[in-house]
Amino acid sequence: MTKRLRRTRKDVYPASEDSASEFNGKTFSDNLEQNESFIKITFRTSSDLVCRKIRFQDDAPRKLIVYLNTLVDEQKLNEQIRTSFAMLQQDHYALEPEVTEGESTSAVNQIHTSTWGEMIRLLLSGYAAVFTEGDAQAICLKASASLRRTFEEPSSEPVIRGSKEGFVERQCVNFGMLRHYIRSPRLKSEDFIVGDLTQTKVLVVYIDGLADESIVDEVRKKIASIQIDGILESGAIEELIVDDRFPLLPRVQVTERPDVVAGGLLEGRVAIIIDNTPFVLVVPVTFWTGMQSAEDYNTRFPVATFSRWIRFLFLIVAIFAPSFFVAVTSFHQEMIPTSLLLSIASAREPVPFPVMIETLLMEIMFEALREAGVRLPKAIGQTVSIVGGLVIGDAAVQAGIISTPSVIVVSTTGIAALLIPRFNFANGVRLLRFPIILLAGSFGLYGIALGFLGILLYVVHLKSFGVPYFTPIAPFSIRAVKDVWLRSPRVNGRNFSVPATETSVKARRQEGGGGN
Repeated sequence: MTKRLRRTRKDVYPASEDSASEFNGKTFSDNLEQNESFIKITFRTSSDLVCRKIRFQDDAPRKLIVYLNTLVDEQKLNEQIRTSFAMLQQDHYALEPEVTEGESTSAVNQIHTSTWGEMIRLLLSGYAAVFTEGDAQAICLKASASLRRTFEEPSSEPVIRGSKEGFVERQCVNFGMLRHYIRSPRLKSEDFIVGDLTQTKVLVVYIDGLADESIVDEVRKKIASIQIDGILESGAIEELIVDDRFPLLPRVQVTERPDVVAGGLLEGRVAIIIDNTPFVLVVPVTFWTGMQSAEDYNTRFPVATFSRWIRFLFLIVAIFAPSFFVAVTSFHQEMIPTSLLLSIASAREPVPFPVMIETLLMEIMFEALREAGVRLPKAIGQTVSIVGGLVIGDAAVQAGIISTPSVIVVSTTGIAALLIPRFNFANGVRLLRFPIILLAGSFGLYGIALGFLGILLYVVHLKSFGVPYFTPIAPFSIRAVKDVWLRSPRVNGRNFSVPATETSVKARRQEGGGGN
């Protein structure tokens, strides 16, 4: 039905469905009425289109000003027009015939263009186009309205000690924040336009000499090869640049924190900034990146190392605790101390379900409460999650539907998953629990061993933009492994961040930066 509606609209309004790139070969007319007619046809049924004719002097040629009032600050536009054309009348910034397409010839933010494609792209980016009668070129003045929100602490990655500023929805502002962290001309950026209709700006950022050129090339090729009508969020780019169509664990790091992105760039990684979203992508990523917090590098190394050990311990708990409980209570009761076994047996006596079914039901209910807490407004989301868990859990135990040991195990597992600092990595870990529970309920500890082997083979097999996912454990690198289990102390005169690839390591050695 959707495809049929799209075909019908395109038949009725063929020009309105065109992207700006399809007008690249078309140039302006020197007739003001023809240019105005073409613009009104292209943007027909657009209520925010403004076409206004003005004349600065009686003997001066007429001018046509075109802009979209939803993207332009009209007060700023009036100031731009007064400043720009006052200079033009004084012949300080007269338009020369050799001005090339898209060239700016003024200290004021203005661009000269002669093609419809360039003009439409600028118009949709907050520019106003000024046509002059008898001239086949237009002057585009930047007068975009300020639509960005104020800086806030990232809600998905809170820290106690660290930056409290997060990215916003404006790409230029986000790149400017990175410039504040890395004040070097070696910080490079490359622009891409993705989406036939949305014309979304995508910025590839890296540090020249640190980033592996093969990874930068691969990022360029994958973004340039994207063919889609629209990009509304970075999740679409993340899905399209990953080769695996069903990735369980993330192959791209997603973050709202500029300090995290700056740290990744210093490690030789590549950042992808997408317009209209505060989430920035960083590639390549490894398994161990998902277990590292931005706060690790802002606290003393013994505390940071201990925090990492706690995370790794509870990562094992988050994946294997429910399945281990199911296996030992169903198949290996001899492993449980007698007193504990009697306590579990008495608690499970009124429960009508097998242990595996009971645990799966509890896990699903816990995920439902977690999802409700996320989707509800902040004022009541946490209250509903806590009260719902307490009321439902207590009522289910009193009714004999579930047992107390199952509540303890599932609750501990849920808390363990919350210790994982990267939310997209934690999502994959939570999904791994369910097949392991099924294997444990079917084969006992042998099923858990089979599941662990399958997870290990899957993780070792993965790659993120050519970098093995289990780096630096497999393949092993003694130089980089110290930043996996430990947060080694800083040493004066040596770079702290661990390069992501061997090329970055060689680049640092050539610069005399040393290593960790």
